[in-house]
This record gives sequence, C-alpha cells and structure tokens, in this order.
Amino acid sequence: MSKTFDVIVDGGKATPGPPLGPGLSPLGVNVKAVVDQINEKTKAFAGIKVPVKVIVDPATKEFSIKVGSPSTAELIKKELKLEKLASKSGVENIADMRIEQAIKIAKMKEDGMLSRNLKNGVKMVVGSCVSLGVLVEGKPAKELVIDIEKGVYDTEIKQEKTELSAEELKQIELEKKTMAEESKARREKFDALAKKTVEEMKGQEAFRIKHKLEELGIPKDIIDMVMPKEAPAGAAAAAGAAPAAAKKEAKK
Repeated sequence: MSKTFDVIVDGGKATPGPPLGPGLSPLGVNVKAVVDQINEKTKAFAGIKVPVKVIVDPATKEFSIKVGSPSTAELIKKELKLEKLASKSGVENIADMRIEQAIKIAKMKEDGMLSRNLKNGVKMVVGSCVSLGVLVEGKPAKELVIDIEKGVYDTEIKQEKTELSAEELKQIELEKKTMAEESKARREKFDALAKKTVEEMKGQEAFRIKHKLEELGIPKDIIDMVMPKEAPAGAAAAAGAAPAAAKKEAKK
C-alpha cells in the first residue's frame, strides 16, 4: 500500500531536511531524487510556499510528486512584489494590479480553480483583491469584476495577454510607493485620533471606548495598541475591598 506525505515547501528550494528527509528515509526511497523532482516542478513558484504530495510505494521504492497550487493571495503578493497585504481592507490600498497580471495569475491557477473558463478565473482572481487591499486598473476590485462581466476586458482575456511593458511596470512601482506613503499618513492620522479619543474617554468602561473607536473606523490593530489595559480581576477586587474595610473600621 502506498504512503502519502503532504508537505509545504518553498518553491524550487526543497531540501532533504525536515519534513521530507525524516519522513521518507525509513522507506528506503531516494530522498535526493524526490527533492530534485520537487524543485523542478515548483521552480515557477520561487519565493512562494507550495503544497506538495509525495506518494511512495514502499515495496518498489517508486514515488510520484503532485504539486498543489499556491493560494491566490500568495500569487498576488509575488506578482506585485509585496512584502505583506493590507491590514484593513477597504481602508488601506497598497497596490494597483493590471488586468494582464490578473490573467497571468488566473492561468497559473487554472488547474486548481473551479471556474469554467479563463474569464471566470480572472474574475475570481480580481475578486480576491477585495480583501487584500489591492486595486485593479485603478478601481476597487468589485467594480472591476463588473467591468469584466460587461466585456470591457474580453480582448485581453481572449488573447491571454500576460505581459506588461517596462514603462507599465515602472508606473506600477511608482503607484505602489505613493500608496505606501498615503497608507502611512492615514495610519498616523488614525493613531492620533485613537489616542485622543481614549484620553477623552478616560475612566469610562473599556467596551464603550472600544465601541467608539470602531465607530470612528479605527483599524483593529491600532485599537488593540491604544486600549487601556484592564486591571486583573484579583487586583480590582482588592482595590474594592480596601475602601470597604476602611469604612468598617471607621464605624467601630
């Protein structure tokens, strides 16, 4: 009976170390051959975590490799050369993707997508940008999905256009830099507003302060940083007990 090992590897950079080596060595399979084949099959996904299945026949020592598809988010990050995605979608836009890049990613995901054709695949890729803080063709992703449905990009999709000119790539980098600066300024503004609000509501219940910050649209990570730390239950009880004890002593 064959044995299957599910692992996650860095595209094109699998090694004989854990988790592959320890799992495969006891079966007598050629670990180096497995690693070499994995790296050959995943080299197109350099810089991305890739799911891989290694199927081994312990009797014959033969093996086969099945490479899964990286997540759409990971492919978008790689294509746009992003270190991270937006911390709060809808508030923070960090990049502007072109339709050609969406087509390229859709083609890379073709085998793993449930879409009936490339056009639907492109819509799925663009739809993923909604929660990633990525615009497409300068518009919110939801608007681009509508444009695709209307046939605005049918020519590019039918031609399977995936290449951008050097000038277009340069423009994308400039836009990304501008968005990063705008995002930084916006976060600084939110941070200042959050701190001011917490100070103005000092002494009020934590849930009221948090609710107010959420009403103001403050990102969750900033809320977590500025919220006043609540005293431990034991400390609060002790603080309440002290005045009560003092009053009791005064009555004697």
